Amino acid sequence: MKQVTIMGVPFLHIDQKGFVSLLENRIQQKEKTFVVTANPEVVMTANENPQFKQYLDKATYICADGIGVVKAAQILGESLPERVTGYDSMIQLLETGNQKHYKIFLLGAQNDTLQKAVDNIHATYPNVEVVGYQDGYFNWEDNDISERIIQTKPDLVFVALGVPRQEKWISENLDKFTHGVFMGVGGSFDVIAGTVKRAPVIWQKMNLEWLYRLLSQPTRFKRMLALPRFAIKVYQLKGKGQGSSR
Repeated sequence: MKQVTIMGVPFLHIDQKGFVSLLENRIQQKEKTFVVTANPEVVMTANENPQFKQYLDKATYICADGIGVVKAAQILGESLPERVTGYDSMIQLLETGNQKHYKIFLLGAQNDTLQKAVDNIHATYPNVEVVGYQDGYFNWEDNDISERIIQTKPDLVFVALGVPRQEKWISENLDKFTHGVFMGVGGSFDVIAGTVKRAPVIWQKMNLEWLYRLLSQPTRFKRMLALPRFAIKVYQLKGKGQGSSR
């Protein structure tokens, strides 16, 4: 499949609908899949942290979860169809899962938030079977999470540990499993739980969801500093004639 590489990170050239359809097909075929939903922060982390870049190198697909990535591709002389977000992908997979009786495992968030997310999934998608869940506060070196996943055989494992922990966990444990879609989904559990509100549609259409999140959660300011650094790097590459590559 066509890819657009930005600063060494290969993004899948696909739209939201096509991406979810691709994952649904892999679920049906029992093909193990590692999905990274990458925004400019992820790209910058990969450029500054060789270990994190190794996690991304194990991904089956990396999608453009951030308008900054889509704009960067344009600036560098390439194009990506649209944002393909972790949250939208998760919701659409849950909708399909409700029809096809998918089994899911949730990993991440605070315990109260996770429980609310599980309850809301049960209420909204009653035919989706939540076969297990674990909050994000566990002993990294001593836990039975992978064993529980092996035993319950979920179709989908949503990992909401934040960057870079979610990519680290999937990368380190992926070889233990025979099938399933493993996807990092950041703060999606908080939105599903109702503890954090997603930006209104008008903000999303204006590509200002990042600003809404910053205004709603000022503590994200330090993380948002990756955006100007990303933009500067993109324009530096353009100035050197180093466009994105296929």
